[in-house]
Amino acid sequence: MKTSGQIICDVLGCPKAELSLLITDDQEIHELNKQWRGKDKPTDILSFSQLTARVKDLQELGPAPLLGDIVISYDMVKRQATFYRCSLDEEIDRLLVHGVLHLLGHDHVNGGHQARIMKDAEKTLIRKLRRTHKLLCK
Repeated sequence: MKTSGQIICDVLGCPKAELSLLITDDQEIHELNKQWRGKDKPTDILSFSQLTARVKDLQELGPAPLLGDIVISYDMVKRQATFYRCSLDEEIDRLLVHGVLHLLGHDHVNGGHQARIMKDAEKTLIRKLRRTHKLLCK
């Protein structure tokens, strides 16, 4: 069975794209967030892109692009899954989609138009991911 990361890359039209995923705890992601973003607190996800510009079409990157690294705090996943009343897998998928979009250059930090574009892309990818999961599990 394909992983969520593989399905996301399939949906984006680049099935051989590569990314690394580290699922860790609040302590380690806190240290990484402080080191790389100057924020002295844990976060749910960090994305470290290998791309130099925002990508609209993954196929532009060639047959097997290296997208970058995603780090997710499992401690935060558990809290957020409870808060959002979803399963742990659903929350990990939501964060993975969010992280992949960051790897591709999407941003939401300053709000406005870019945040709306990213939120719309997240909704579309999550819908496709859930639909594909259902098909694969039949």
